[in-house]
Amino acid sequence: MLKNFIKMKNNKLDIIIFGATGFTGQYVVKEAARLAKETEFNFGVAGRRKEALESTVKACAPDIENVPIIIADIKDEESLKKMVEKAKVLVNCCGPYIHYGEPVIKACIAAKIHYVDVTGEALFIEEMQLKYNEAAQNAGIYIVNACGFDSIPSDLGMVFTQQKFGGEVNSTEVYFSTSNLKNCNKPVANFTSLESLIYGFNQKEKLRDIRKKIFSKKLPELKPKLKFKGWLPHKCAFTNEWSIAFPGADRSIIYRSQRYFFEKYNQRPIQAEVYIGFSSLFYIFMLSFMIILYFLMKFSYGRSLILKYPKLFTYGFISHEEPTEKTLNELKLSFTFLARGWTEKLSEPSDVHSDPPNKEMVTKVTGVNPYAITSVAVMLCALIILKESDKMPEGGGIFTTAAAFSKTSLIDELNKKCLKFEVVSSIEK
Repeated sequence: MLKNFIKMKNNKLDIIIFGATGFTGQYVVKEAARLAKETEFNFGVAGRRKEALESTVKACAPDIENVPIIIADIKDEESLKKMVEKAKVLVNCCGPYIHYGEPVIKACIAAKIHYVDVTGEALFIEEMQLKYNEAAQNAGIYIVNACGFDSIPSDLGMVFTQQKFGGEVNSTEVYFSTSNLKNCNKPVANFTSLESLIYGFNQKEKLRDIRKKIFSKKLPELKPKLKFKGWLPHKCAFTNEWSIAFPGADRSIIYRSQRYFFEKYNQRPIQAEVYIGFSSLFYIFMLSFMIILYFLMKFSYGRSLILKYPKLFTYGFISHEEPTEKTLNELKLSFTFLARGWTEKLSEPSDVHSDPPNKEMVTKVTGVNPYAITSVAVMLCALIILKESDKMPEGGGIFTTAAAFSKTSLIDELNKKCLKFEVVSSIEK
């Protein structure tokens, strides 16, 4: 697909990477440079400091000639306007998005420029949908959040599972796990990732209010109901790992996608719960520690304490020190999906099956290095908007990755470059 990419003929850059000097931004610049060697497109980098941008281009895109550098600052609305007017698609790597994302989205809507980002902040994502979905539709542009490790594997993994199931899925349990953690004595995520998690975490009441306004149409009552296994550690029978509920945005992203498929295509929505698992009994202690973290994040003093001493409160997995590429490349990541449903599909999503589920399928999405996955995924999303907009929802708006790209070649491209989507087993009862 991408080798046949054809540039539109105008003076705009195909893609501008904003926040290019940050930890994630540098990964994205490297991937843009790599893809530019096999695909015909051009890109620029943007941020506050010219010297830092020049250094990033030199280090991350040494073989690409004349990468344009654009000076833009979140606090300078005019600079954002000038930046987005130079792009066809803006890739926003500047987080935490709850603090820095909205001005960029507003600028893109005003200039009618497509936008993708790598946020994993549920509050930011849903607040932007509430505020700007209609404006994005009127502008005819695509705004797609969470185009990185949050939440491409889980969101598109659900789409892949649904496509392969061959019947009607009632529920899916998603288990995220990371191998080789016990061999890591250095950070495995950058500090901004922790900031994003904490700032968006303690906003349940605000999220509920937003969801009441966004999701006015009631979903059908689905049976049998998927049971939530809670915040206490439990042993998962099919992964053989100790697991707890995953506090990231994946579940909310999945539900937004499933709601979209219901409203747009009259497709029965899938119930989902997302957990994080650990293979060793050693990590039961860490799971308990995560529960303590959960309660600390409810209070401003607790949040300040975690951000001041991240290494202590994350068992060394996050600190003010950036993770090394060697450490990240040793991380093997997987999302395992246990889907239950029926071999036959009823005519309407509200119809109730008379028999209990008679089919189970296990699928898996695997990869290495969350930042490498993020950089490949967000660049592919940007390029597919340019190349395959005819396969995306008509008219524009704010979308999840599954809603935006389920009918495009994105899963195939990810399969080639950074993620493996596979069916592990399928059993009919």
